[in-house]
Amino acid sequence: MADTKQADKQGGKQAERRISRLAKQIQAFSEKHGGAEGQLAYIGQMGTRIVLVGEDGGWGDLVAPTHEVAKSAAEKAGLTLHDDFDGDLAAKVRTGPYEWTRMAGIQIGGPSNG
Repeated sequence: MADTKQADKQGGKQAERRISRLAKQIQAFSEKHGGAEGQLAYIGQMGTRIVLVGEDGGWGDLVAPTHEVAKSAAEKAGLTLHDDFDGDLAAKVRTGPYEWTRMAGIQIGGPSNG
């Protein structure tokens, strides 16, 4: 029983460190891009993806081990979360040539990113 309590304490401390690290990364992204909004997307056993969209159209993502860690980090960073990645949030994303060739270029006969 004592071993279980010790493991829970260590797991809790590890989760808190992960939450703090993710929150700092979210805040840094937000500062660099004039503010940010986001969305949480479950990605199976890998955890939850925190999708970030800056006010300037820049975007990125982070991966948290669990949905709870992702949500706590977003809240700690003051990130506005959307339920879905559509509408106004998706319209803010600005992509460049790299993204076009990486995501669609091969399908439409464009150059690949070698």
